[in-house]
Amino acid sequence: MITTTLNIALLLSAFLHSDDSIERKEQQEKPNILFIAVDDLKPILGCYGDSLIKTPNIDRLASLGTVFQNTYCQQAISGATRASLLTGLRPDKTQVYDLVTQIRDINPNVVTLPGYFKNEGYVTAAIGKIFHPTNVVKEDGKHSWSIPHTEAKEYLAEAYGYPALGFYQHPDTKWKVEKYRMEAKRKGLKDAEVTKYILSHIKPSIECVDVPDNAYADGAVTLKAKEQLQILTKAGKPFFLAVGYHKPHLPFVAPKKYWDLYDRQFIPIAKYQKHAKNSPEFAYHRCGELKKYTDIPEFCTFTDQSLHTGLDLEKQKELIHGYYACISYLDAQVGELLATLESLGTLDNTIIVLWGDHGWHLGDHDLWNKHTNFENATKVPLIMVAPGISSGDADTFAEFVDIYPTLCDLAGINIPLNIDGKSLVQAMENKKSRLRDYAVSQYPRKLTKEEADRRGYESTTIMGYSLRTERYRYTMWVHDFTTRQLFSDRKICEEELYDYQKDPLETINVVAEKSYFKIKKELKKMMIDFFSKQLDK
Repeated sequence: MITTTLNIALLLSAFLHSDDSIERKEQQEKPNILFIAVDDLKPILGCYGDSLIKTPNIDRLASLGTVFQNTYCQQAISGATRASLLTGLRPDKTQVYDLVTQIRDINPNVVTLPGYFKNEGYVTAAIGKIFHPTNVVKEDGKHSWSIPHTEAKEYLAEAYGYPALGFYQHPDTKWKVEKYRMEAKRKGLKDAEVTKYILSHIKPSIECVDVPDNAYADGAVTLKAKEQLQILTKAGKPFFLAVGYHKPHLPFVAPKKYWDLYDRQFIPIAKYQKHAKNSPEFAYHRCGELKKYTDIPEFCTFTDQSLHTGLDLEKQKELIHGYYACISYLDAQVGELLATLESLGTLDNTIIVLWGDHGWHLGDHDLWNKHTNFENATKVPLIMVAPGISSGDADTFAEFVDIYPTLCDLAGINIPLNIDGKSLVQAMENKKSRLRDYAVSQYPRKLTKEEADRRGYESTTIMGYSLRTERYRYTMWVHDFTTRQLFSDRKICEEELYDYQKDPLETINVVAEKSYFKIKKELKKMMIDFFSKQLDK
């Protein structure tokens, strides 16, 4: 750890050394940026009105800044949503819809958010998960970061060793992992085949063990971030520090003290656990992410090939308990970052943004994970703190593409002309202002070749575009179309319409009901106008 610290200090000196004291003073007056990215965090937080969750530190952060109550991600999967947020471009421009496509294969010269700040004289650094790692090379390397990205593995608690499979500290799980590793090798399997063999035998969805925070990755990320804050503050140049937390992503592993904050008998389960009436199959998925965990299939009443899960009630409660515990674990890490900024005297000159990359289904619609256009998958937390701006809840609709221009605006640097979002500063200064009348998310689905042929589609991919207004959600499923093309009504496969005033749980698709024809017509026009604006850009 000492060697690492010295290397960072030497690297920083190359970036930060300046003999011009006047220039140095001007640089110090620029606001710093603390950019906190959280994996799979839906707005189950005290500052969003949840009375059960224990999040005192995030709630304190919220009390210092603006809580955007109506924020939606562009696509509810990590690779796509992060690519969109970090480039300021919607998914149809990044063309990253999955966890495989490389951002720079499609847009080789794209300037990322941290890359833009780097070009504007900021020292940029990243710890933990910022981009989805399989969509970029080395978490985007020199394109984005002055200081190389790190996962901070050297800060893991030595007494407990590296977590098995990157996640687990329970002795029994660790023993079984090694057991299956040896079995795999005796069978002649190599490298990735060995890991696949292990994961097919042991991959629990939860873990509750009495260990320190840095026995797991997020605690290690926090220790590294605290050290980095100290080094960057001492160096005196404005910085953009991105800190990415892995929890509450599956598996739900967190130190026991965070599980102990909750009594499982009071853990709520989803009120509505059926598919919405009249809704298309496109709207759902098989919960494949959850079903990959080896303790899940025994609690399911449906097969892997079914669009239903039917998870046992007690297992539902255990999973939701784990999700809550992981959020409280995350909350403690945020508290450590805030305390460090305060101790360094830099809190008042630091812009802080905290966001969860998409929502998460906790059994509603018989769904788990994300990967849909429903409210629980697309609605996200967004908190922004900026010097000189009062605190409170902002009413406006916001989208993740808005974070890029907002940070530029707050930092006093020019907003790039070729990005899709808009600055939210006006809404931060006047919490009642409405900068958007709606938010748009999207999600692709894959049909079988037989199904595509039967429907007469050229492609097996269809796209669902979902428009959320104050009262309604209108979703249009289209084939052989993205917003890079001219729209035609012939492309429409299915439509959905939900009325949140009458049906907050999305139980009935009312798109075909006569009483909603006028509303549907209006929302469809809004969607087509949105398509046209994207093509114009």
